Amino acid sequence: MTQFLQTLLNGFAQGSIYALLALGYVMIFKATHVISFAQPALMVCGGLFAYHATSAWDLAFWPALLVAVVLGALLGMLVERLALRPMVGKPVFTLAIITIGVDIVLRILTNRYMGPDPRSVSYPNGSERFEFAGLAISHQRLGLIAVTAVTVVALALFFRYARTGLAMRATALNQETALAQGIRVGAIFALAWAIAGGLAAIAGTFVAATGAGLEQNTWIIALKALPAIIIGGLDSIPGAVIGGLAVGIVELLTAVYQPDVAPWLGNNFSLVAPYALMFVVLLVRPYGLFGTKEVERV
Repeated sequence: MTQFLQTLLNGFAQGSIYALLALGYVMIFKATHVISFAQPALMVCGGLFAYHATSAWDLAFWPALLVAVVLGALLGMLVERLALRPMVGKPVFTLAIITIGVDIVLRILTNRYMGPDPRSVSYPNGSERFEFAGLAISHQRLGLIAVTAVTVVALALFFRYARTGLAMRATALNQETALAQGIRVGAIFALAWAIAGGLAAIAGTFVAATGAGLEQNTWIIALKALPAIIIGGLDSIPGAVIGGLAVGIVELLTAVYQPDVAPWLGNNFSLVAPYALMFVVLLVRPYGLFGTKEVERV
């Protein structure tokens, strides 16, 4: 039982990374109806911003995280302004392909910067563990869970009470109506990308604070957030959080128990488990657990 609870706790922490990334996907989709495939590169860039802040500017972890969020948000706005804004009005599929190109370009640049050596960020007392009820969790993972919780609450309050948040909700519902009400839809698009870039930077910074640090293949982590948004619903912020946590927990439970329970599935089946969960959810709920069902009349 202790092993099961420990695995759940570790999966919850891992799922927090996916939840942050999934929130970025959802933010952009809600505002622009485009699935951004640039999130993996934005995550790596955010982690490298934090690494540079700690190594070159000698900042502590938390100020470096703040710097990474600001720079990640600026990078997101830059991507939207240079790559996406000129294509407004084009088919959604075209915009999605452009985000793939942005991801490739950014990853080439970051790989040149990193080289073959991992880049890591030091978390204060990151190796120490907090123990309770026979369970143990590192300070780094506790910090990750706390930051994710604060971020989710802040976004919920922003969309509920802030005028800009209400404008983003109106834009997500109907862009033409939002324009008619005087909302600057272009600014909303830029803000959505800025928030997505900041969220990716938080995820990238905490990934860099793990033992492995940032490597040239670290971007693959962000791809696991795709099943999370499909499971939760492409346009649902609570769904992104729940989907991200579900993916992290399922991945860790599969990694621990599958070799003994179902060895015939082969090695590393945990990498496939999130997609298997996504397939099962789609069979029952084609729009995700919390996604909005679209009805088209012909």
